[in-house]
Amino acid sequence: MTKVIDIEVAYATPSRQEIVVVGVPEGTNLREAAKLSGINKWFPEIDYDVIPMGIFGKKVAKPETELVSPGIRIELYRPLLIDPKQARLNRAAKKVAQETKA
Repeated sequence: MTKVIDIEVAYATPSRQEIVVVGVPEGTNLREAAKLSGINKWFPEIDYDVIPMGIFGKKVAKPETELVSPGIRIELYRPLLIDPKQARLNRAAKKVAQETKA
């Protein structure tokens, strides 16, 4: 009999975040575990076959070969709307503009 282990699958958009706890058979890879979570019922834009994935904030290069372990959180990554460096530059420029007005 195959052992079932509990894992979490997480996905977020700017307006919504979901974390699904799911039991998967030991030996399941990350892609299959994500599919088994059914998280795409909240986020139909998810394409499990191509979406980048990670474990606790660390990107996994080949999710189809990485096996789950008890208690991990698989994170599904959406494309960024803006480059993080550009976002920091924008915030800094905004702050400077506000300080010069004051």
